[in-house]
Amino acid sequence: TEKEPAKKQLQDVLVICNFLEVFPDDLPGLPPPQQVEFKIELILGVAPVARAPYRLVPSELKELSGQLKELSEKGFIRSGS
Repeated sequence: TEKEPAKKQLQDVLVICNFLEVFPDDLPGLPPPQQVEFKIELILGVAPVARAPYRLVPSELKELSGQLKELSEKGFIRSGS
C-alpha cells in the first residue's frame, strides 16, 4: 500500500513564515499534493541537440542579447560551454 504524503500546514512553509506581511491573513491553504512530478530526465553521455540558431534581424538580436545577459546576471541561466 502507498503511504499518503504528510499534509503540510501553512506554518510549515518557511517562505510564508519569513514574509508574513506579504501574504493575506486568510489563506485557503496549500494546494493538494500532486501525483505527477515534472522533471527532465537526463541520459548520461547524451549531448543536447546542437543546431545553428535561426537568423534574427539586428533589433531582435540586440533584444535577445540583452535578455540573455540579464538572465545570466540574475543567475537564472548559465553558459553551456
